[in-house]
Amino acid sequence: MKIIVPGTTSNLGPGFDSCGLALNLYLTLDVGAETESWVIHHTLGENIPSDETNLIIKTALSLVPTIQPRELWMESEIPATRGLGSSSAAIVAGIELANQLAELKLSKKEKVAIASNLEGHPDNAAPAILGDFVIASKIKDSTFAVKHTFPDTGILAVISNHELLTKESREVLPEKLAYAQAVQASSISNVMISAILADDLNLAGAMMENDLWHENYRKELVPHLVPIRELAKKNGAHATFLSGAGSTVLILAPYSSLDAIRKVVKANFNDATVQKVQVEREGLKVQA
Repeated sequence: MKIIVPGTTSNLGPGFDSCGLALNLYLTLDVGAETESWVIHHTLGENIPSDETNLIIKTALSLVPTIQPRELWMESEIPATRGLGSSSAAIVAGIELANQLAELKLSKKEKVAIASNLEGHPDNAAPAILGDFVIASKIKDSTFAVKHTFPDTGILAVISNHELLTKESREVLPEKLAYAQAVQASSISNVMISAILADDLNLAGAMMENDLWHENYRKELVPHLVPIRELAKKNGAHATFLSGAGSTVLILAPYSSLDAIRKVVKANFNDATVQKVQVEREGLKVQA
């Protein structure tokens, strides 16, 4: 059995802790035979555990502690601590591992709720499970999520060599916003979502680049965001935004402009990986 979970980008600027988009970067988990103790083989480095303390296995055991240990093989195209949903993908893989091995028969809605409770918010977990563009909200212990079709567009991920932990990135955010600023921030988010649903990426992009929730506070931690945005805009991009908590920056652009933007960004930021990605429409998959 093989469990395949896509990476994700979240926030999209003003959709803070609510909007997410699944991308065609994947965590793949091959499930082998029963063993005496859990083991997960991978080549992701010593910082990623290979025993039952691995996040995937911990998640599965948090749902069903009595699962018989298995031998697992994990591969991941999702870079860690770069704002592309690596931890969410691991949590979703763990939920699906428990779902399959313990025959829980969880619905997609139940999986989203469990993942959101474990993560604390649904912006990465929901699109990893459902695929495509998801707007979600967690109210107390209930999670509400709606999937939509994101407009067909070229996407570049500018993946910095610099790690940025979510905890570090959240520490720079204010505890409170003035009421008037919160109202404006909310209205920007509303227009951004409406423009996406209307297939108007130019308007959506303008709203993405006017976020008031988090990017202004995080741009000191991600100094390449503003210059990449300026370069991309000069070369025809719809929008540039911080992916999740960073440090990856995503660029939305017409396909006709994508190669030119990739070339100019790569020339000016040669210590970053500039990678074409696509929207993953289906989300979590299980193959026999």
